[in-house]
Amino acid sequence: MNNIRNFCIIAHIDHGKSTLSDRLLEFTGTVEKRKMKEQLLDQMDLERERGITIKLQPVRMNYKEYVLNLIDTPGHVDFGYEVSRSLAAVEGAILLVDATKGVQAQTLSNLYLAIEQGLEIIPVINKIDLPNAEVEKTKKEIVHILGCGESEILSASGKTGIGVEEIIRRVIEKIPYPKGSIEKPLRALIFDSKYDIYKGVLAYVRIVDGQVKRDDKILMMATERETSVVEVGTFRPAFKSEENLKAGDIGYVATGFKSVEYCRVGDTITWSLGRGARSANGDREVEALPGYKEVRPMVYASFYPVEGDEYTLMRDALEKLRLNDAAFVFEPESNPALGKGFRCGFLGMLHLEIIQARLEREFEISPTITTPSVVYRVKIKDQEAEKIIYSASDMPDASMIESISEPHAKLDIITPSGYLGAVMDLMTSIRSEYKNTEYIDQERVLLSYEAPLTDIIVNFHDELKSASSGFASMNYEVIGYHQSDLVKMDILVAEEKVEALSRIVPRTKALSQGKSAVSKLKDSIPRQNFVIAIQAAIGGKIIARETIRPFRKDVISKLYGGDVTRKRKLLEKQKKGKKKMKNIGKVSIPSEAFLSVLKK
Repeated sequence: MNNIRNFCIIAHIDHGKSTLSDRLLEFTGTVEKRKMKEQLLDQMDLERERGITIKLQPVRMNYKEYVLNLIDTPGHVDFGYEVSRSLAAVEGAILLVDATKGVQAQTLSNLYLAIEQGLEIIPVINKIDLPNAEVEKTKKEIVHILGCGESEILSASGKTGIGVEEIIRRVIEKIPYPKGSIEKPLRALIFDSKYDIYKGVLAYVRIVDGQVKRDDKILMMATERETSVVEVGTFRPAFKSEENLKAGDIGYVATGFKSVEYCRVGDTITWSLGRGARSANGDREVEALPGYKEVRPMVYASFYPVEGDEYTLMRDALEKLRLNDAAFVFEPESNPALGKGFRCGFLGMLHLEIIQARLEREFEISPTITTPSVVYRVKIKDQEAEKIIYSASDMPDASMIESISEPHAKLDIITPSGYLGAVMDLMTSIRSEYKNTEYIDQERVLLSYEAPLTDIIVNFHDELKSASSGFASMNYEVIGYHQSDLVKMDILVAEEKVEALSRIVPRTKALSQGKSAVSKLKDSIPRQNFVIAIQAAIGGKIIARETIRPFRKDVISKLYGGDVTRKRKLLEKQKKGKKKMKNIGKVSIPSEAFLSVLKK
């Protein structure tokens, strides 16, 4: 165990974590040069297309007599839960900072998570080979936030490989070896999982005590489910079968479970009840590991299958996605207009888009998605308990409501001081409350605000990047619920209320948001042979309207000359037909229209 080092790389999005991981794999000879490709640890096509890491990815490397277990982590705020789970499985972290961008909001957030876990931090400045790299300035920023000496900060380039050997040496010197005992009963922490059609659920584990091998009888402590181990192995980075996994190792255990609910992220694996997990008097000898803080979804949206017979297929697909993404939750629900579906919880809008894209690519399911919203708390008159509202369709009648509360978040923004005015102007466009300004150095400012979560999660990130020419970064954390003046806005298409498009909006912004919603729907809904009216309404009052003009067949083209009454007769006949069609025609709303309503 003295030769094992477990560590992860943490950084803001696009600071070069995956590229540095590639160089580490190359330097240690874990992957042959002919098999190397960019972002090797990013296994999903989506990650490569978007240029971001979505899933944590472990890999085992060998350097001289040392075993180095690395976990590559995501950088986007929506995938912060992946980072926190990775940190619980290791003893140290490489804090990576881009020399051209400096310390960013998510850098601070991930650093605080690592410090809370008591990890050894190794600060590294990346991309020093770029002509616009500001190494000395970035060093001063790291010293300011970490309180270390400048000599402790390493310089490297993930692209060229400069400084990679020095990083590995520092990892071996500074990061402590795992504390644990092979002699004790088995205790393994599940930090991630995946479904394999042949081997069942694969649990990604950190072995804290004991050892496990093929055919061992094991127990999941939270679910009380026993099974026989199908296979154990390590990540090289592909799955590689091993004889056993011992205390300090990071690897996978193929459980053979065909049902995903038996193996949960954060659970502890130990020996089965018949093999030392209980003492003679029946008490459990093995104490479960702390696991993880329960993650709370921030955004809810409902997924409905387009065809009713796809319901079971969608449920199975969502279960497999939940196994691979512990922050994603769902439960069945039904809607009078859309039928049976699922209410799904996400950490943010990017998280929602990724789940939707994975459903379409991996399972070939294109769901109808209701308008995403946060969780509201409604106080009903003459009732003590608050009602939890997940979507606008659950909202009680306005006459029964005493007050509505919505989640508020602490928002931290790091921006170059040259963009301070533009960023503060942007903050006035949302319902924000200024808290504090702190100068990291002469050129970079940390702004702190409080704002409703719904104003932050939808378009704010893109608007912040536009206001600051891409230089500003943000991080947010939910701090509680505040009362707000909110109303339910309904959308009517062809005079029929579409519950899936209803949303809860601030009363002061209802008019502008209503106009925006109907305008986007006009562009998203295909034309029909009859007039389609799209309206936004609050209660019985219409606040905005757009009209989709019908296709028009030229019914008088075959006439030549003759009395004008012949033309009028044909036009009147066409008019009556269109009126009849309007009464019996149905408008099909494409699934992309539901998400387009949110995007600016």
